[in-house]
Amino acid sequence: MDPYFWQIPALVLVGAVAGVLNVLAGGGSLLTLPLLIFFGLPAATANGTNRVAIFCQNIFAITGFKRQGIFPIRLALLCTPPALIGSYIGANLAITVDEMVFRRLLALVMVGVLIFMIVDPLKHLQQAEKPMTPARLALLVISFFGIGIYGGFVQAGVGFLIITGLLVHGLDLVRINAVKVLVIFAFTVVALGVFVMHGQVDYVLGLALAAGNSTGGWFASHLAVKKGHEWIKRFVIVTVLIFALRLLLP
Repeated sequence: MDPYFWQIPALVLVGAVAGVLNVLAGGGSLLTLPLLIFFGLPAATANGTNRVAIFCQNIFAITGFKRQGIFPIRLALLCTPPALIGSYIGANLAITVDEMVFRRLLALVMVGVLIFMIVDPLKHLQQAEKPMTPARLALLVISFFGIGIYGGFVQAGVGFLIITGLLVHGLDLVRINAVKVLVIFAFTVVALGVFVMHGQVDYVLGLALAAGNSTGGWFASHLAVKKGHEWIKRFVIVTVLIFALRLLLP
């Protein structure tokens, strides 16, 4: 039997959960990336294939914010260029890293992001908005260069880093999320281009995952209730722990 026969519907389903998660909590790639690896894709190909879904999902997210009149293009233009450069570096690192090393690093990233989700330090971090002085601008550029490297390398959990990087400047969460989807979309184009050039994308699985992510994200934007958020958060914690342990096993 053609493996696509069951992999495609499985990815659409998991992609839908990841899409809902990305809207309600963040970290959907913690589910989709290891699943692609378990389906037999090499780590680099799984990493590239996952970017197809991220690319499509953020088109929907940007459209949604724009329809609501939230489109902080000036701030996004400050954050995006250093993130683009970092993303190119990070994606090229991901292409060259050893398969087993990447699996172990991914497992450690997953555990680290889970701890971040459980502790939830962001709720205590927001400050009053401050003017963009030269020193703050330099900090913003440096931080988004580092975020770009991380996002280009692995993607999973990068949204939490962007939220943290902007909360310290006193921005409200609505504008932060709008900037986040703009920046992630931009550096995903660069990272995806690197994976495409190296032939590290499975387009059939990537488009199946994209269909799920986009659908889940659309539903979550209409059904983002507190109970759903907490249920999904618990589900993801358990599921990602299982994936992380499996990745750490030889």
